[in-house]
Amino acid sequence: MGLGVDHQIQMDCRNWAEDSYRDSILQDRETLSRTVFRTAYAPNPNPNPNSDHLVTASSDGSIAAYSISACLEMGCGSSRNQNWLAAEPEFVIRGHDGPAYDVKFYDESLLLSCGDDGRIRGWKWKEILESEESEQGAKMKPVLDLVNPQHKGPWGALSPIPENNAIAVNSQSGSIYAAAGDSCAYCWDMEKSQVKMVFKGHLNYLHCIVSCASSSQIITGSEDGTARIWDCKSGKCIQVIIPEKEGTRASFPCVSCIALDSSESWMVCGKGQSLSLWNLPARECVSVARTQASVQDALFDENHILAVGAEPLLTRLNMNGDIISQIQCAPTSAFSVSLHPSGVAAVSGYGALVDMISQFGSHLCTFRCRGL
Repeated sequence: MGLGVDHQIQMDCRNWAEDSYRDSILQDRETLSRTVFRTAYAPNPNPNPNSDHLVTASSDGSIAAYSISACLEMGCGSSRNQNWLAAEPEFVIRGHDGPAYDVKFYDESLLLSCGDDGRIRGWKWKEILESEESEQGAKMKPVLDLVNPQHKGPWGALSPIPENNAIAVNSQSGSIYAAAGDSCAYCWDMEKSQVKMVFKGHLNYLHCIVSCASSSQIITGSEDGTARIWDCKSGKCIQVIIPEKEGTRASFPCVSCIALDSSESWMVCGKGQSLSLWNLPARECVSVARTQASVQDALFDENHILAVGAEPLLTRLNMNGDIISQIQCAPTSAFSVSLHPSGVAAVSGYGALVDMISQFGSHLCTFRCRGL
């Protein structure tokens, strides 16, 4: 049997480059193990999602912005062979030394991120959009750089800088709230770049945090299995919420995610393999939904709840906790779900994958984020 010329060239041992082959294998492994921990749709007055951007925070510390229209042109790649296409970001920067865990927008003008290095950093979104090449991001310095305080131990020794696992913003009060790894939540003053309040009471590190602008409160979720409501004026805890108890066999007792609806009257809380819905004015749990895997993120979509977790599914539930639909998604473990005003959901997670799904359940595009 004869071999084609192209095949002969590919199999020619004289062109073998062992170092290049080894580097390509290591790079592929690094890509497959990279995780997108959070995504956020950029603010845009244009209601057309094609003109918008999606910002990602990844385990390699990178903060990147992707053009949605460019990603939609790529399509979904090959799901059968998991040959997902890699998208080229319009902007990418090393935001943190260590994993970047969260991204948020402050007052539509500032892109904020937090990470394992205990920092909150901010970049002007307008400057990011005006940068001509993605490589310029490496030269763009943050306009905001906050570092968590260290605690003094015996003989004056300082503790390590606690990581920031999540952030929330309240532009009305000029505040940024951080869920930290030292069991505390911190309130930062945007103008002075100083900590103006520390919320103490949790018994283990914090996973999530949300801000209630209408009531001047924040809600935190912790590894200790509780959610706490705090008064931002006094810094005191006004209620301890213990979501659905799963017994001693629970493998993931932590409160992993918290979300509020637009009226800030309803809260959904993820703990282990359960989602509990709470009426905040009445301070009572009204429904509990069971999931097959641990819940890692959730949000409200009008009168529905969207949830993702340690399985390749986007689950939609009603307020009674009944599952309406489950859509297969690309990440084998999903850490984040974001919702565009048009109803398009972005699911991201393990493998640096982002899956964009329409409000009708169809896959618009799936792409792999580029690393640093």
